[in-house]
Amino acid sequence: MTENNCGWIAQTQASVAQPPLLGVQKADWLIIGGGFTGLSAAHSLAELHPQARIVMVDRQRAAQGASARNSGFVVAHENPSGDDLIGRVGNAYYQTSTEISRAASREVQSRVSRLKIDCDLREQGYFFAVHDPAKLEDAALRVQTLGETGADAQLLEGHALRQHLGTDFYQAGILCRGGNALLQPAKYAKGLRDTLPASVELFEFTDITRLERQANSNLRASSAQGSVEAPQVLVCVGPFLPRVGVRERAVFPLELSASLTRPLTDDEFDQMGRPDPWGVLSTRPGGATLRLTNDRRLLIRNTVELRRHDLDSGSLSVRRQTHLRGLQRRFPWVTDQHIQYTWTGHLSATRSGEPRFARLERGIHTVAGCNGSGVARGTLWGRLLAEMASGSQSPLLDKVLSQASPGWLPPSPFFDIGASVRMRYEACRAKSES
Repeated sequence: MTENNCGWIAQTQASVAQPPLLGVQKADWLIIGGGFTGLSAAHSLAELHPQARIVMVDRQRAAQGASARNSGFVVAHENPSGDDLIGRVGNAYYQTSTEISRAASREVQSRVSRLKIDCDLREQGYFFAVHDPAKLEDAALRVQTLGETGADAQLLEGHALRQHLGTDFYQAGILCRGGNALLQPAKYAKGLRDTLPASVELFEFTDITRLERQANSNLRASSAQGSVEAPQVLVCVGPFLPRVGVRERAVFPLELSASLTRPLTDDEFDQMGRPDPWGVLSTRPGGATLRLTNDRRLLIRNTVELRRHDLDSGSLSVRRQTHLRGLQRRFPWVTDQHIQYTWTGHLSATRSGEPRFARLERGIHTVAGCNGSGVARGTLWGRLLAEMASGSQSPLLDKVLSQASPGWLPPSPFFDIGASVRMRYEACRAKSES
């Protein structure tokens, strides 16, 4: 059996635990959810309303949920393909989306710098790479499209790519700099948590299950042991809005699992050619995500499933073997003993790939659906959600809202069946890249 133990969190010194919510509390602002978005929103609200009392609650430990469990890619430039490319019908939309993503990347870098967060931030970019060159079609046009939006993009093939990655598995790849970065997500989340302003009071192990309108028009958020009454509530719980009593069908959870090895020995690192730390994203939705970390560990994420509950230990053991096979395709000398941590985490996804960013009703504001770009977009969403809820406007917020069309989801079981079929299809298409 495999223990669900996130390697990022295990390597990050734990913050002092905060108590659960007890009794009745009153606040000017309530934030539900302590991931990247909620933590970023808390910082922004404290700057916008220095005299306000801000309460944040998290159902487990803040900064240790899905945010801390992702792969740590700071996305400024998505991999363009199909209609995104120069001269095609979707290029203008891609350019606007990239403007937002570049702003999101700058938001992360700004917070890391201003708050002095030690999170192994590496700003040298990462790769869109493939084993099957046919899965990087229109490569030259992709490089040109990336350059048009401000990226520093370079196509590498064969030996030149191997020198960067230490494996001959990948046959072609685009190294994309100019805002794309890597970091240790649990350290980044912890940094946001540990630098919360004094006006933000955090309650952990607090599972909000109900939001109710009071006679005075305020909102009451209730848990098993207490409640918070506030006129303004920001709900930052990703795909789990129904957990807090909000009906929502625009966002759904995908469960991803990953494994992280122990640090490589000098001999193993020599076999790779002693490359600099790197990250690889697949060009296919079902393909593998890989990283070589600053401390010479290998990370792989090559499973994604439509699930609303965590895998049990037996099922996680099966996923661990899938991770091992993926590593061995790239580095045949890796064994099961190399893998030190295996874990799962949830990603909030939407049908269109665009977020649900909205005022649900008076005093209730939410954003969800980072669609795999949670480090950067989650951070930016938090600031923009705080600004929107405070009545502020900006050209960037207008652009985000103009693209915030997540698409309608059919009810279960129709959606579940359709999504499962689509994911099996994408996994089959990405088989060579897993």
